[in-house]
Amino acid sequence: MSQRLLVVEDSKPIATVIKQIAQSLNYEVVVATTLAQVEEILSGDTDFFAATVDYALPDAVDGEAIGCVLSHGIQSVVMTGKMDDATRQKILAQPVIDYIPKENSQAFLYLKRILHWQQTNNNNAILVVDDSSSARNHIVELLKRRNFVVHTANNGVQALEKLQQHKDIKMVITDLEMPEMDGITLTNEIRKKYAREQLAVIGISGAENGIHSARFIKNGADDFLRKPFCPEEFYCRITQNIESLNNIAQIQHAANTDYLTDLANRRSFFRNAEQRIAEYKKRNIHYCLAVLDIDYFKKVNDSYGHDAGDQVLKVLALYLRKHFGAGLTARLGGEEFSMLLHGVDSDQLYNKLDDFRRELSVSTIPAGDTHISISVSIGAVFDSPEVLSKQMNEADNALYYAKEHGRNQVVISGAEEHE
Repeated sequence: MSQRLLVVEDSKPIATVIKQIAQSLNYEVVVATTLAQVEEILSGDTDFFAATVDYALPDAVDGEAIGCVLSHGIQSVVMTGKMDDATRQKILAQPVIDYIPKENSQAFLYLKRILHWQQTNNNNAILVVDDSSSARNHIVELLKRRNFVVHTANNGVQALEKLQQHKDIKMVITDLEMPEMDGITLTNEIRKKYAREQLAVIGISGAENGIHSARFIKNGADDFLRKPFCPEEFYCRITQNIESLNNIAQIQHAANTDYLTDLANRRSFFRNAEQRIAEYKKRNIHYCLAVLDIDYFKKVNDSYGHDAGDQVLKVLALYLRKHFGAGLTARLGGEEFSMLLHGVDSDQLYNKLDDFRRELSVSTIPAGDTHISISVSIGAVFDSPEVLSKQMNEADNALYYAKEHGRNQVVISGAEEHE
């Protein structure tokens, strides 16, 4: 369901640009050009996710529309053509998301970023650490305006406990002066457990001594703010660090994921499989390593085209997730996939593989105007004492045997030697 944006703007060209930006982010847009229209709309409908509010309207030249929209609990970005300090202070005295001077095209690019952040910040949790309840509450209020999930702690000891409890925390904002464990000690402890690409740390302090910023950075902090700080600087620092973390996460995802199926790629599979197999052996858990190949996949590409072939690979990935969601699945390359799963015993694991094979063999895959039938051959190894590379060779040999002896079957490593 689309989120709704109220655009309050008397300039038709600017309103059109804002509407286009919002629609590109899947907002449903309602436009008002006067304060009277705003009041009329909000008298019967206040279900808006956010609003952009022009500071000066024909019937509200001094920012009156801002208070009107905010009074209905609607988060608002103020668009203003006025740049004097008195206007800026008047805007920032109200609980707005931000204000944007309408100076050039960069203003609208910044607006797009803000509207995107408002939609996505609820995926980002931030821990605020400060022994002063008033200072802590002020930061929490600023963060909640931007839709962040916020956790709090009174000191460094509590902060470390909260990090253990809430694995979704991406940033810690910590004061310097605190009892039990101060901010710099906390930062040092955090860096023992969390790398910079996992968790950002911003230090804050009201102390006059300028050395504290350097101490924070040298102990692993990513940024520093001196109290009292203005909301604009605060938001810029927060956003910059969150964006950096998200960019790193996207790069890591791309490096470890097959671009077509969104399964793990070969490198990621081998790294994670080694870790899981070591854990299975340590805990005496039965497991199975399997490789599969689509039977006669070249004929699919030759008969229906490569787009249809890609569709087959994507749908096969969906079947893998359905049957082996708790396991580790990957596309090794081309039409070859791999699975690592654990279970009660070898019979149960074999049945899981064969159930998957049988369902796929009686299903058809829609591709354009046609439906394609496929089957797969699977080679598997159970509870092998060998290293991963040797296990993969064993599974590959079983797969080769399956393809050489009729296809559309599951062959267990070692079974072929007894035939």
